[in-house]
Amino acid sequence: MLRTDRVRLQHMFDAVREAIDFSKDKTREDLNNNRQLSLALVRLLEIIGEAANGVSESLRNEHEHIPWKGMAGMRNRLIHGYWDINLDIVWQTIQQDLPLLASQLEVLLKDIN
Repeated sequence: MLRTDRVRLQHMFDAVREAIDFSKDKTREDLNNNRQLSLALVRLLEIIGEAANGVSESLRNEHEHIPWKGMAGMRNRLIHGYWDINLDIVWQTIQQDLPLLASQLEVLLKDIN
């Protein structure tokens, strides 16, 4: 594993935890009504995807159960299609996918210490 992998994994974990925390006690409708919340959550997903894209190929291959390409793909879609972001997908990702990702990253970070 490259030294930068640890840094990128930590960035991912921090962004995942923040997205979960920011969305706590919120509803899907809050994304429509709270521009700051929607911008913050989209930005955190962008960070997760950018960091995932920078993880070494060897680490990605060792942990194929983590959706590296999916995270990077979402980042690309959010960045390059900023004018047409589907907040339903953003909300679904945060509510359904990020809790599992947080657990996976936590285990991975402990294993590489």
